[in-house]
Formats: sequence, structure tokens, C-alpha cells
Amino acid sequence: MPGENLTRIEAQERRGVLDTQSYEVELDLTTGPEVFRSTSTVRFTATEGASTFIDLIARSVHSITLNGRSIPASAFAESRIALDELALENELVVVADCEYTNTGEGLHRFVDPVDGEVYLYTQFEVPDSRRVFAVFEQPDLKATFQFTVTAPASWKVISNSPTPDPVPSGEGVATWEFEPTPRISSYITALIAGPYESTFSELTSASGRVIPLGIFARKSLWQYLDADYIFEKTREGFAYYEDKFDYPYPFAKYDQLFVPEFNAGAMENAGAVTFTEVYVFRSKVTDAVKERRVVTILHELAHMWFGDLVTMKWWNDLWLNESFAEWASTIATAEATEWTEAWTTFNAMEKTWAYRQDQLPSTHPVVAEIRDLEDVQVNFDGITYAKGGSVLKQLAAWVGIDEFFAGVGAYFRKHEYGNTELRDLLTELETTSGRELTEWSRKWLETAGVNTLSPAIVEAADGTISAFKIVQTAPSDYPTIRPHRLGVGFYDLQNGELVRTHFTELDVDGDLTDVPELVGLARPDLVLLNDHDLAYAKIRLDERSLQTAIDHLSKISDPLARSLVWGAAWDQTRDAEASASDYIDLVLGNIGSETESTTVRTTLAQLQLAANSYVSPDKRDASRQKVADGLWTLAQAADAGSDSQLQFVTAFASSAATPEHWETVRALRAGEISLDGLTIDTDLSWQLLVSLAAGGVITEGVIDEALAADNTAKGAEFAAQAKAALPTPEAKSAAWSSLVDSDRLPNTLVRAAGLGFTHPAGVLLLDEFVDQYFAMLLPVWESRTYKIAEYLVLGLYPAPLANAALRDATRTWLTANPAAPAALRRLVAENLAGVERALAVQERDAH
Repeated sequence: MPGENLTRIEAQERRGVLDTQSYEVELDLTTGPEVFRSTSTVRFTATEGASTFIDLIARSVHSITLNGRSIPASAFAESRIALDELALENELVVVADCEYTNTGEGLHRFVDPVDGEVYLYTQFEVPDSRRVFAVFEQPDLKATFQFTVTAPASWKVISNSPTPDPVPSGEGVATWEFEPTPRISSYITALIAGPYESTFSELTSASGRVIPLGIFARKSLWQYLDADYIFEKTREGFAYYEDKFDYPYPFAKYDQLFVPEFNAGAMENAGAVTFTEVYVFRSKVTDAVKERRVVTILHELAHMWFGDLVTMKWWNDLWLNESFAEWASTIATAEATEWTEAWTTFNAMEKTWAYRQDQLPSTHPVVAEIRDLEDVQVNFDGITYAKGGSVLKQLAAWVGIDEFFAGVGAYFRKHEYGNTELRDLLTELETTSGRELTEWSRKWLETAGVNTLSPAIVEAADGTISAFKIVQTAPSDYPTIRPHRLGVGFYDLQNGELVRTHFTELDVDGDLTDVPELVGLARPDLVLLNDHDLAYAKIRLDERSLQTAIDHLSKISDPLARSLVWGAAWDQTRDAEASASDYIDLVLGNIGSETESTTVRTTLAQLQLAANSYVSPDKRDASRQKVADGLWTLAQAADAGSDSQLQFVTAFASSAATPEHWETVRALRAGEISLDGLTIDTDLSWQLLVSLAAGGVITEGVIDEALAADNTAKGAEFAAQAKAALPTPEAKSAAWSSLVDSDRLPNTLVRAAGLGFTHPAGVLLLDEFVDQYFAMLLPVWESRTYKIAEYLVLGLYPAPLANAALRDATRTWLTANPAAPAALRRLVAENLAGVERALAVQERDAH
């Protein structure tokens, strides 16, 4: 990524000398498979006589014209065009050939292996609209954008504004001239083009306007798309947000497009939201994935207000977009759709992510210090999304939900189509709630780290509580002690069930908080701090409560309470305060009765990490066998056709560790054994095949046969994963070479092959790649786009080794490369933190 960075200081200086009014962007998509012609006409005002630059990443620049004056092509260098002698009012025209990508950044080009059709889509966040047209690439230089696109006449062309009727412009070619957008930031502009299938509907906004709705997907996937359900969730979201925000939907239409080889879950392009095709279900998926799709739909819809209508000035306030969308989509899912347990899902998945991220050496405040574009690229993390969303949930409870929504509505009205900072939001919330939020903001948004809350219980001789205190601690690096509103729940075994017998809600502040109202009560079997999940904090279980959880967790009827106990047990394991072997027993003994799909999904992933990396090395083989045996037993006992049955089968396949396990996987895939209600559909067949590949019981030829039978984009991903998982030196070397020595693989195959390469079943082969891994870091960072470099830095790290040699090698690289780009060092430091934690947990498990 040489010469493609932009610092905050540079952005501030540029904003100080110019303001943008409009872009007219002409794109010719008929010039071949490698490049497209891009013509940008940019109108902006500036300080007379000033100098600045505009951003562009292009193969070649044909002409640059500023105010009628030709500028030599030498002004274009390292992703910038130098602009000197600016006038008060300026018109810049840049004609360039820009490149299609296969990385999911800029204008991505995909050829469908099913039918040979070509599909395009853009992905611009953070800094990639400059890969398509010349642009002042920073969020506070908003403008109107008018796109004119020439493409094959048989295609559909979609952008932020409603799609116009195409005008023939040659044999088999047409031109679409879109109306200008409202004033928006460049990173939420969009272009999607190709022979997409589509269906349409509409709704009436609170403003009385009729809003056209569209859903798009590739031809070869269209049969699997449940468009009516997506329209239904969209309508529910529209009604909820327009009511709560008291501000009507701000754009002309709302299209949702499922696009191939997409890096993220979705992207909030104004009026033209793109989604990963993972959300087009060609095979049976879990309820966790179904619910996640609904949350994602509502997350992106919330962005039309948070992020698109009102946008942060600079990326340090990225949380103003993502934290709000995370919180808003969860409350909307819980209150406006059938997924009423969305806050349990939030606890199981988002808060687990947040707590993990907040304990890494790279943790940062919710309002982060973003020095440049590389900083923000690595900041789409568990702090910006999940911790921010958690903190906003707490803030809404503290100021009052009605006052919170009123402040948000005032914020939209005051700053519509503009840019904001943290203080702008706090001002409106202070006005509507009457609370002063500066101190709250300082402790919760402007400091890093997660607190731990533990019960300190003194039991009298008669079994009652003589003293109950809540102890709050903070990590030494981030010693902030924060105020919390939380509940304390008491649970006792009654008729075989763990029943809540007492609940109290209180404010906790300081290192030690007395809870006198609990004195005199009988000590319960389980004490649960943060019952109802009001606070953002790790919680601890006392020794008696932990034993009760191990024996009876499944007997808690409230799914949110169960999720909190699951999370507390995992936190104590990760922090080396409880044994990984005990955690394995806890999961295998209780997960069979868990009703919440996301809780099952999250817990099974943690179970496998515990067996593969957290148990003492001398126990690892036995633990892996125990886990796989247990999962197969759970799969056989699960209700026919149930969500848990599917999850246990897939977890068993990925955990298989012995020849007997792989023989079971083979027989299940071949239909020689069966489970009632379980269909071996296309994707499950592939997942079983990946397991067989990792076990070394099939050859590459078998994988090729499976791909020939399912020659699709998804099939190619599974095949890449399976081949990279083959446990031979030759297969690992071939996978490594395809990823590191060549840039031909598209983004999704890079990601999939990385998953196969580090499959735990092949851990013994990874030693040979430790030196190669560190040797490739700087060259890859310099030569690849950010997203591909990130996939390689994270995906090829031999984390399953989880040993001191890997820890030492990682420390050595960090010590030897102090001048490496900060974003790269952050990713490597996070890898190191994972190994250091694993070693600490292994040591605890050995005792």
C-alpha cells in the first residue's frame, strides 16, 4: 500500500482551504476486463492561490484540466494529483483508466462460474472511491454526485439515485444518466452493474412520500432469495426508525443488493445497500445466521440516518456511525420483529467480541485516536461496534429511552446532510435529558479497558449472608473505575430447575460497593452479577456459583441469564482463573439444552478454541477426542431436524481428531449412516468434505470432483479451504504459494484458503512456516491492498501452535521492526496477545 495513506492533519489542512460542491462522474464499463474509463468533473471553492491535492488510484491518467488549464500528467503520483494556483471557484476534469479489482475494494469484477456472466459492485469505505474516480477522499468534504454510466444494454445499473431509463449508445451498449444525489460523503456513493435479477416493492414514508424498494441478486442465486421476507423486515425497520427518530427516511429510494465476493456483512451506501451473499441461503442455515441477517438489514437501514444523513467529520468518530447502528439494529430487532431475544444474542456475540477486543494491547477508547487511513482500517473492531453499542444501551437506560430518542431526533434535524463530532451529539442528549454528560463521556467513551466485577460474600454459620460487597477492578494499563447500573440475581435449585429467587438493581461505583439489602438472605446456589445485562463489564462467579453453573447451567430458564453465565465462565477461563478442562466439561454437560442459536454458535467456537489451544499441551489430544466424541453424542441426541442438531454436526466435523471420527464423517456424507431430520445438503456436504481433507483421508482429486459437481462461487471457496487443509507438506506449500507468491486469487478465496491452511488438524505442519510467515509480512503489506494484506497477516498466522516458540518469534519480529507501519504492527501484536493468553491458560490448566 505504498503512497496511499492520508493523515488527519493533511485532511484538516485540505478542508481548511477548500469546500466541495459537486461531482459529475462518467464511467465507461465497455473497455475490457481490466480497466474502465473514468471522467471526473469536480466543482469546488478554495482559498485563492492555495495548493492542494485530489485523490486517485488509476492505471493511467490521460488528461488533467483545472479551470481550463491543462496540467501535465506528472502531477499524478502516488495516488494524488497535485493542484496549484487554485481560484475562488474551480472546475477540475480528470480523465483516467482505472482498474477493476478482485479484492472487494473499489470496483470489484466477478465472473460467475455457473454461466459466465459478469457482475460489478463498488465498495468504497474507507478510502476506495478514489479507485473509481478522482475525489477528495475524506468524509467532511460532502458534495452532490451525479453518475453517468455506459455499460452493456442487457445489464442493470444501480446507484444512489433512482435508476433512469437507459439510452442506447451503440450496438448492445446503453448509457444511464442518474440524477444528482443529496450532499453526501464519497465513501457512501455506489455503483452496482451486471445482469442482476431483481424484484420491487414500495412503502409510504412518514413524510407521505412513496419510497421504492428493490432487491437484487445474481441470476444463478436468485432461486434461493426470499425477497418477500426481506421486504417485510425492511418495512418493520422503516416504521420503527421513522417513529423513534422522528425524522423521515432521507433518500429517494432503498435498494438492497446481494453481491459476490463481498468482504464485510454489508455496506450502507445511501439508498443502495450491498450485502454479502452469505445471506442468500442455498442450504439450511442456523437460526443464528437467520437472525444475524435481520440484524444486519436493520443495521444498514439505521445507517441511512446514522452515518449517511449525518456523518462524522473524521474517522475518530467512526463510532458515531457503527456503535449507533449496532445499538439501534438490536433494539429494533427486539422490539419490531419476531426475534425478540435479540439482546441475548447481543450479549452472546457482540459483547463477547467487545470484551475480547478490549483486552488486547491494541484496545482504544470508543472515540479513538485516528492519525491516518491505516489507523481506521484496523479500527472496524469490537470496540467501535460492540463496546460502543453496549455503552449506548447503558446511556439510553441512564438518560431515559424517550429522552434518548428525542435527543437523537434533534441531532438529525440540526445536522442533516452535515458532519459532526462527539460533542454535537452530547449537546442534544443533555438538552433532552437534563443530564450533564461530560464526565460520563470521559469515563466511557474516552478511556479504554473493561472493568471486572466480582462478588465478595461472607456467609454466616446459619447459611445466611452477613456481608455482600461488589469488588470492581481495572487493568493496570487502563485503571479507570467506572459507574455501573446493574442487577444482582440469586438463583436456587428447586425441583431440578435453577430459579431466580431474588433480584435487586443498584448503582455500583468505586472499588468496593456495599449491598446491605442482601444481608440476611440465605446464600443462594448461584449469584449472578449484572443479571439483565445492563452493564458493560466482565463478571466473576464465586466458587460455589461456578460449580453450580458447571452442574446445572442448562437448568436456568431465562436465556439472557444463561448467556451471562456462559460468558462469565468463558471470561474466567480466558483470564486463567478457571481451568480450560473444566470449561470443556461445562459446555459438553449443558449445551445440549441451550435454546438460543447464537449462544450455541458462540459457545461451540469457544469450546473448540479451549480444546485446541487452551488446555495443557499434555492433555490436548485427549481433550480434542473428548470434545469430538461429546459433540457427536450431542448430535445423535438432538431433536430431529433441529437447529442444535445442525450445529453439533458441523462442530463435530470441524473438531474431528481421530480416524474413527473421520470415518463417521465419511459415512455421514456418503449416506451410510444418518440422523433423523438431517439432510446432507450442498453446503453441509462441503463442510464434511473439509473435515475429511483436514484428516488426510481424501485426496485433492476428490475435492476437484466435488467442485466439478458444484462449480459455483461458494463451491470454489469450500474447495480452496479443503485443499489448503490437506495435511501434507506439499499441500501446505501449494496453499502458501497461491496466497503469498501470487495475487491472482480473489478476496474470498484468500480468506477461505487461510482457514484451511491453519486448520487445527494439521497443526504439526505449521512449524515449517513460522519463519516464512514473518519474512512475508513487510513485502505483503507493501504490495497488496489493505484487505488482502489483512487476510494474509491474520489468516496465515500459525496460531494453532500456541507455544512458546511462536510467542518468542512474534516478539522478535516486533522488536526488530519498530518502524513497520503502525497498522501492521497492531495486527501482529494482536496475534501475539492471543498466543500469550493461550500460554497463560495452558499453565492454569496444568495445575
